[in-house]
Amino acid sequence: MNSHNKYLMAEHFIKQQLDEGRLVVEEKLPSIRSLSHQLNVSKNTVIRAYQELEAQGVVYSVPKSGYRVRSDDETIKPLLEPSSVDLLSVCKEVLTHSQEKEWLATGSAHPFIDTNAIKSLYAEIGRHSRRQANLPSHYQLPPGNDQLIKHLRKISQDLEVNVATNEIAITHGAQQAISLALRAITQPGDIIAVESPCYFGNLLLMQSLSLKVVEIQSCPKSGIEPIALKEALETWDIKAILVTPNFTNPTGARMPLHKRLKLLEVTQNIPIIEDDVFGALAFDDGIAPLKSLDKQNRVIYVNSLSKMLDSRLRIGWICAGQYQAKVEKFLLCDNMGSLNLMQSAVGEFLGSGKYRPHVQKMQRLYQANLKLFHHHLTQSLNQYPELVGQYHAVMPQGSFLLWLMLPSKLDSWAVYKALKDHQISTLPGTLFGTSGQYKNCIRFSCSNFLANSEWKTGVEKLASIIHHQLTTQ
Repeated sequence: MNSHNKYLMAEHFIKQQLDEGRLVVEEKLPSIRSLSHQLNVSKNTVIRAYQELEAQGVVYSVPKSGYRVRSDDETIKPLLEPSSVDLLSVCKEVLTHSQEKEWLATGSAHPFIDTNAIKSLYAEIGRHSRRQANLPSHYQLPPGNDQLIKHLRKISQDLEVNVATNEIAITHGAQQAISLALRAITQPGDIIAVESPCYFGNLLLMQSLSLKVVEIQSCPKSGIEPIALKEALETWDIKAILVTPNFTNPTGARMPLHKRLKLLEVTQNIPIIEDDVFGALAFDDGIAPLKSLDKQNRVIYVNSLSKMLDSRLRIGWICAGQYQAKVEKFLLCDNMGSLNLMQSAVGEFLGSGKYRPHVQKMQRLYQANLKLFHHHLTQSLNQYPELVGQYHAVMPQGSFLLWLMLPSKLDSWAVYKALKDHQISTLPGTLFGTSGQYKNCIRFSCSNFLANSEWKTGVEKLASIIHHQLTTQ
């Protein structure tokens, strides 16, 4: 390339990083010095490239800080057509529990349970089990156990969701809550807008309810793009929106307040289902949920205890606002009754005063785990010169999930299969979209990370398999 046009190479490099998701909205670009060294061009060449990108509205300069990727409104990608979902077979394979001890267990998003609080919880379940053996049998009718509802209201209030006890219904996990919400506001064949990438469990719900999905561009750091959503709403007859403002699964993205307000503005009166299962695991004071910002009573709020306590409890709750009566009718007609034992025992545990200290402890643990895992992962990947600067590991501000974006030619399903042979579990990015558009991505769960040599060796093996898969294409 002519030396005069070398800046085009640098410009193309940055644009490719953006297209493949390794640079995201508001992220700082590489320094002029580091990029000139990486591309073996002069500093003036990089400066010219950055100036050209700024003129195109792709990046903007920050005095004494360098350049950053310009905000969402100017970087919206073309919309995908609404589509049906067909993920059941691949999800069943991934979700099948392995009987073998895993060397590196980063696949399943289950919380850390080896704590005194969880031991107390199961002791409480044992006591209630023995007690119920001497009580007359009866159904626990919706909306659920009174004591449990009272404590779930307190948990919701801590998250800035101010609802009365009669506005809460207990469900069989968040999955059932979202399913009930979708049934209350949609019909088979309707179009639902979801963030992209989207949690595969939610995509499976769409499949089971015969709903079509339109995937809305989302930033791995700041969540769904309201401008892209607005364009979709103007293009298709979208009946509802399913969104996770706090720490989406898989990316861990969190929507800033201004985006939440913009989302409420552009969606007008369309129902919104807010999935907040990771909301209590923020590493800071948190951000007001959509439910608390909603002035029209159209946000259906969904949460569960699965990520804070234990996934096996299967206790979720829904605050469905104007749709609450319909949701409770479905609960009664579908189930007749709920899990008496689990509801009464968990209600008793939540009244013991052990819940909040446990959650605070988990916040600190998961933040430390993510930092350590991120360090080991980047250190291991950077052993391979071909991978340096060619990936992006997104560090969230809460939860325990980490999203790794790799070059577009990577096949994360092939990586998943190869890792499985070494008792290393991950989740391939192909699960989180309807058309395989995230096949170059991998989701990790760091909840059970252990700072020992076994994990370090496992991460090194993971990096070597990623490198091998990329270099043998």
